[in-house]
Amino acid sequence: MRATLRWAHSDLRTHRGEALFLVLATAGIVTSLLLATALFGYATNPWQRVFAQSRGAHVWLHTGPSAEAGKLTTLNGVESVAGPYPTAGTSVASRGARASVELRGTTGRPTTGRPLLVSGRWLDPAKPDGVVLESSLARALLAEPGDPLTLPGGRTLTVVGVADSAEPRYRPGEQPGAVWAPPSAVRETAPNGGQVIGLRLKNPEDTDYVVQRAVTLLGAGTVSEVSTWQQARSAAQGDDRLLGQVLGLFGLGALFAAGLAVHGAIGTRIRGHLRDISVLKAIGFTPGQVVRVFLFQHLAYAVLGAVVAAAFTEALGSGIPGRLGDAVGVWQGFEGHAVTLAVVPVAVVLFIGATTSLAAWRAGRVPPVPLPRAAAPRGGRLSGVARRALGLRALGVRLPPALVLGWHRAFTRRARSLATVARLALPLLLIVVAMSAWTTMDRFHSSPERMGLAAALTVRADAGLSDPATRSLLARDPQVAAAYPGVEVAALVPGQTATIALRGLGTRQEPYPYSLAEGRAARGPDEAVAGQGLLDLLDVRVGDWVRMTVGERPQILHIVGRSIEPENAGRVISTSLDTLRENDPALRPTLYQLRLRPGADPQRVAAELVAAAGGHLDAHAVTNPADGLSPLRGVVVGLLGVLALIGLIELLTAIGGTVREGERDLLALKAIGLSPRQITAITVTATGCTALAAVLLALALGTPLAYWLIDAQGRSSGIGAGIAAGPPPLLLTSFAAAAVLGALALATLPASRASRRRLADTLSAVA
Repeated sequence: MRATLRWAHSDLRTHRGEALFLVLATAGIVTSLLLATALFGYATNPWQRVFAQSRGAHVWLHTGPSAEAGKLTTLNGVESVAGPYPTAGTSVASRGARASVELRGTTGRPTTGRPLLVSGRWLDPAKPDGVVLESSLARALLAEPGDPLTLPGGRTLTVVGVADSAEPRYRPGEQPGAVWAPPSAVRETAPNGGQVIGLRLKNPEDTDYVVQRAVTLLGAGTVSEVSTWQQARSAAQGDDRLLGQVLGLFGLGALFAAGLAVHGAIGTRIRGHLRDISVLKAIGFTPGQVVRVFLFQHLAYAVLGAVVAAAFTEALGSGIPGRLGDAVGVWQGFEGHAVTLAVVPVAVVLFIGATTSLAAWRAGRVPPVPLPRAAAPRGGRLSGVARRALGLRALGVRLPPALVLGWHRAFTRRARSLATVARLALPLLLIVVAMSAWTTMDRFHSSPERMGLAAALTVRADAGLSDPATRSLLARDPQVAAAYPGVEVAALVPGQTATIALRGLGTRQEPYPYSLAEGRAARGPDEAVAGQGLLDLLDVRVGDWVRMTVGERPQILHIVGRSIEPENAGRVISTSLDTLRENDPALRPTLYQLRLRPGADPQRVAAELVAAAGGHLDAHAVTNPADGLSPLRGVVVGLLGVLALIGLIELLTAIGGTVREGERDLLALKAIGLSPRQITAITVTATGCTALAAVLLALALGTPLAYWLIDAQGRSSGIGAGIAAGPPPLLLTSFAAAAVLGALALATLPASRASRRRLADTLSAVA
């Protein structure tokens, strides 16, 4: 044991830099995987906690006032019912902010779908103007208990409490916020409003079946909207789950790359220490002891890195600015947090140990007596191409021997050379994927019109402002380039199991500029474009006809294109306002999508329009999905550092192997008259050729892989494929040049030292 420890200590002193790199790489990988786990938990568990504590309803049905919602209590599969509650759609203003809301009339706190108070108190029948706000709506309005809310008619309500709910959260322009109010306040706002009822099911897997039965029982014409617990959970997870997926993907990729790097490093060191290993066996080390020396040494590096990462995440993770810090803070309060904190580092250490053992096993097979070097090792002779290249003249100049011999050395042993190129290419490939993810996020901001965000503002007018007056007001603003009138209604899909968003935007004379990823624009009657989420929901393709129900009116549309739809999880079908008017001539615009001139500030334009309309307009900026991914930028930077570190480890390993193999040929090269500078150039050229091959392989595979991964994520989120953007050619060229030039620079010093070794040292190395 003492001899083993002395050998490990001596090896550590000799290779301090390599040991430090392995520790840091392991720490970065474990940190990435722990942050990914925290984000997954943060995305799922808060909603699950609220749903469980509030006994949330699995299905919410919005119906007309005449629907006999009480029949649903006897529906097979329904455990309990929330409501029915009278509802009224309106808007409220607080501290200069305005939001669309749904007033829900209730008195006592329900047992099913029970809101969880965050602050303040519940409704008091003695105060008919008191209301409770859903927490996401309260944040949007900057409202707290005691603040007043102004309705369009000038009537004022007072916030008495803020509560969490498992229902879909407030999203500007997409989902109105929930406001619990006394029934008298709801009736005063809309005497003939609708009603909403929640169903808690015995078996959540029967959601679609129960929805279909409920709509059939009430009548399709009376049901205006259906929302399910799956939709609410998906909306609550949002970008946090995507961040977790990105972190997990790159963490696992970096772990695999690190495992290969460790395997290659040990294999190269074994080839360079054959004499030392033979000496160890000659003095009594068994093959198992030799294997354990290498295995325990690298496991110690991995354990140290894993412990550092776990300690950092536990102690300082919650202090990371932004969503990552919040996610870690919430994750640390979960029940299984301690188990995960131990399992992830242990799994990483075991994986590195598995890759290490494969390489260390070769050390145990080294014979106690070094085998004499073959006179002409396999692959050592110059190939015909290399011999011809030595005599080749290009433009009257003979190719330098160092260049030809360096290229030959890089690829003389095909299996080993290909393995080195593959190991070095893997971290470079992941860097290309990371750069593509960054470029795609930038594209959402720099070219939103290509990502389904042609409009920058959504404007809604109340009853006090007519359509002609609204259009005139919008046309007078010099910063508004175009205003597209439209409507957006909830429609029941075939089978009546869910609702989708049916939009009519623009006219045939002035069509709305949708971002099409497939098919063509909707120009003729009954033509429409749809998002990926809708195509997946209905299991249809471009070219199919779909039938939906809006109230009591059926609407049949021909899908002629697939648009990129960042809203409503892609469950949107869009046509022109003229097409919807053919089915309902009395239809009038309820919203306006505004395209602004370059350089215009959406927030400032919105404030000016609201002020010019005297408060009769509700204007807000269109939500950009990339805004929620801002923490991903810092994550990408950190991952690039980890991947660059792994690539550096592999590059140093390749340089060390090339230098050691060159030592055997040093006498022969000096004998044929090559100077130390030329011998150095051979090693540097061999390293540069290896790095160049790895970079070209990474670019060739990384770019299509990035497109596939990003588009796959787009399809799964409902936005749809077609959003991926590769890095600019200049950036890729700079990346390739930096990698190759960096490899050349790193190889120069060890190659120069090796070329100036004494002949006696060289003879001992080849003996």
